[in-house]
Amino acid sequence: MRITKHLIILITLISLGNFQAEAQKRKKKKHDPAKAQQTIVEFKKVDSGISQFFSSAYGYAVFPSIGKGAIGIGGAAGKGVVYKNGNVVGGVNMTQISIGFQFGGQAYSEVIFFENADAFQRFKENELQFAAQVSAVALKSGISADAKYTDGVVVFTMAKGGLMYEASVGGQRFKFVPPNKMTRPKIS
Repeated sequence: MRITKHLIILITLISLGNFQAEAQKRKKKKHDPAKAQQTIVEFKKVDSGISQFFSSAYGYAVFPSIGKGAIGIGGAAGKGVVYKNGNVVGGVNMTQISIGFQFGGQAYSEVIFFENADAFQRFKENELQFAAQVSAVALKSGISADAKYTDGVVVFTMAKGGLMYEASVGGQRFKFVPPNKMTRPKIS
């Protein structure tokens, strides 16, 4: 009887996780350079010091919106735009799965800066994945002055419509998308 109860709970959690992943796929978000540019402007408004990262980084990835939700099993997904020397060089898809006590949802923007060619290349070759304990710097005025690269990467997040005091980015996986394969918004 006890095993059956645990089995039912496990099957329910797996089903919820699959439902959430399928819902994310259906949203058909786009790699939208215009929204990425708006996100860059918003980040600079909150902390003008972040401009230093945009101008000195070897490259960076901008995610205008990442959706995160959980009921026991959590997931997050978002599409972004990748820049080098201020020019669009591709898109990126991000996914994240987490297991543990969690419930709810949130949306936030994220920018990943690459300090050098090695870190940027690892990212483009889909070899960059954040370890479970990695957290991002929650952007607020003046915070970028103390931010430091770790392994050639620094991550900033900003809650949509406010501040996010902690953003776990552990377990995030990235898939670089060449410019000719980026999904772009339809022009009406």
